[in-house]
Amino acid sequence: MSHAQAAVDIQPDTLYPKVAFDTSMGKIVVELDRTRAPRTVDNFLTYVVKGEYNNTIFHRVIAEFVVQGGGLTPALAELPSTDPVVNESGNGLSNGLGTIAMARDNDPHSATRQFYFNVGDNKKLDPSKRRWGYAVFGEVVEGMDVLEAISLVPTAHNKTLNWPDVPVNQVILNKATLLAR
Repeated sequence: MSHAQAAVDIQPDTLYPKVAFDTSMGKIVVELDRTRAPRTVDNFLTYVVKGEYNNTIFHRVIAEFVVQGGGLTPALAELPSTDPVVNESGNGLSNGLGTIAMARDNDPHSATRQFYFNVGDNKKLDPSKRRWGYAVFGEVVEGMDVLEAISLVPTAHNKTLNWPDVPVNQVILNKATLLAR
């Protein structure tokens, strides 16, 4: 296997890969579910293994709702993304407390690189017979206390982004690492 191939090894044969998030507020580990969300997990892990989440910020934080990140630098620059992934929200996984899911626009198949952690019971984000939901693809297995602490940081409307709910003091995702099998 060449170095280039090793650099994008997303452990395709691992059904429940784990990713560690080293944040400015502590460590969070998630276990992903490739059996229920294979395309979403592969998409997410490609960003992880390529280092695309390193030195990004959590730019949307709403207590008892979500902590969202993966798409902006600390300088508030939006990062490039690959093609959107097919929405796998009908996979039986629910947007419950401590799960990780893909952020998207109104187009149900628009998720690319941004993800969010559910810090509340957000079943209203699940699919229904009449609408697409947001694809859950894993859950926090370590560091729930860190995630909850992030969810409680002070936020404000950011003039540069013209977005609400942006942390006043940045919360940095220093590094995301695919853990060894």
